[in-house]
Amino acid sequence: MTAKWMLYAKKADFDRIAEEFHINPVTARVMRNRDVEGDEAIRRYLYGTKHDFYSPHLLKDADKAAGILEEKTAQGKRIRIVGDYDIDGVCSTYILYKALKRIGAAADYEIPDRVKDGYGINEQIIEAAYSDGVDTILTCDNGISAVEQMHRARELGMTVIITDHHDIARENGRDILPEADAIVNPKQQDCGYPWKEICGAVVAYKVVKILYERYGISDREWEEMMEFAAIATVGDVMRLQDENRILVREGLGRIRSTKSVGLRKLVEKNKLEIEKLNAFHIGFVIGPCLNAGGRLQTAKMALRLLLCGDEEEADRLAEELKQLNDQRKDMTSQGAEQAARQVEERYGNDKVLVVYLPDCHESLAGIIAGRLREKYHKPSIVLTRAEEGVKGSGRSIESYHMFEALLEVKELLTKFGGHPMAAGLSLNEDNVEAFRKALNKNAKLTEEDFIPKIWIDVAMPMEYVSEPLIRELEMLEPFGQGNEKPQFAQKGIHIRSARVIGKNRNAVKLSMVTPRGVPVDGIAFTDGDTFMEEMGMRREMDVIYYPGINEYNGRRSIQMVIKEWRFS
Repeated sequence: MTAKWMLYAKKADFDRIAEEFHINPVTARVMRNRDVEGDEAIRRYLYGTKHDFYSPHLLKDADKAAGILEEKTAQGKRIRIVGDYDIDGVCSTYILYKALKRIGAAADYEIPDRVKDGYGINEQIIEAAYSDGVDTILTCDNGISAVEQMHRARELGMTVIITDHHDIARENGRDILPEADAIVNPKQQDCGYPWKEICGAVVAYKVVKILYERYGISDREWEEMMEFAAIATVGDVMRLQDENRILVREGLGRIRSTKSVGLRKLVEKNKLEIEKLNAFHIGFVIGPCLNAGGRLQTAKMALRLLLCGDEEEADRLAEELKQLNDQRKDMTSQGAEQAARQVEERYGNDKVLVVYLPDCHESLAGIIAGRLREKYHKPSIVLTRAEEGVKGSGRSIESYHMFEALLEVKELLTKFGGHPMAAGLSLNEDNVEAFRKALNKNAKLTEEDFIPKIWIDVAMPMEYVSEPLIRELEMLEPFGQGNEKPQFAQKGIHIRSARVIGKNRNAVKLSMVTPRGVPVDGIAFTDGDTFMEEMGMRREMDVIYYPGINEYNGRRSIQMVIKEWRFS
């Protein structure tokens, strides 16, 4: 599918911003394209620190939740943390468990089994907690949609605290909330927290801040947990804007000197250098390993790794998670091929892709849905056969709010939850086809929505690039969802020479000349032979690029990373 190249046209006084903040006007344009507006927002973006975090007291019920936990700890009551099986749930559980143990609480944890229990807290977990003499249920990264389950907990006389960040169902303009003694979720309509897009681990982290304040525990101890809130933010693909971006930047800095034996071992097993760890490594290497336990065995493996202080045990767990992730990759590739074949043969004209792979491991549904979305640029839902009926995960595109779409067909579902861009669901097998048809009937999508758009920050001649500008662009890191790496474009680049490099022939080294006759080096990471075949005898191309520094044999030179190209 041919993508449409789009040039941002957002307005601001770029020269004034550049002068005020001593930056290049190009950098000012990039920030404006990320919707960073106003001097205070620009200052936070460029120079924000932990002192710019929003007060946890702004979170509705956060003080109440911390107060209940303090009271239950003083009374010696048993508290059970109920997390979730993904990276956000694991990190949330870790943060709360460490904090409760630090204050001397009688705390333990439970993480649902993806296959046996499904997403979030269920009645069996509540009944088991009651049988174990647990007084207080404390959820993290789940619970906001557990209306029936929390009603049962309250029937049994248990105290309930919900910490979550997922979207909240509404009826007649009002939040539909479970019964609970405290609900901490920034998505509540009457919550005054300024930044709604924090993950579950950050919600937990904020509650811990208040708890530590009550106990007079130093900020230093709270800050030591920041790396896990940062890992969850990246791993749960939250928008790297506003507070999230500051937290991830600060947290990544702390990971480089982490005291976590388990995290260090996991970095080693993946042959990464902890001093150079960035958001990409968290999102695409470390995060998938932490998720692999919850996908193929139990998420408690990842939690045990993070809690582990023993070198040998941490080494064993890290190796096991790495191997599980390698196995997960192979299974995902097979599932993605089957799903694409099904789309090509049956559902090519559908606006919303609903693919049923009964024999696929249910934990891979979300990843495969993501692959379908990338391939066809359509909202994609992958369903698998589960112990009770059918379960699935969806990944969406910007113009399709998946959670609201599921609300419209909720009568066909037994359970669902999620965000605009992703969702999880369960339904009876008899309803699979009706579900697919209903989603497509309701979809207001047009052909224009299915054309992927590649956004260009600035149409910038390559000769404008300098080492100081490249260093300045690095100030905009960490890059990720909502704070994408800048992209620049230039037309009419002449190719002097091109050669395929790499043992897998997966890159092309380019010697280029700009329209003004300036020689420039470039590299394109792609299937080299396909590139050369496509190029043929043509020597002119338009490109989208990002400038970088190539260091080779002690020599530094500017090199353009060619992201997209069109031969003339």
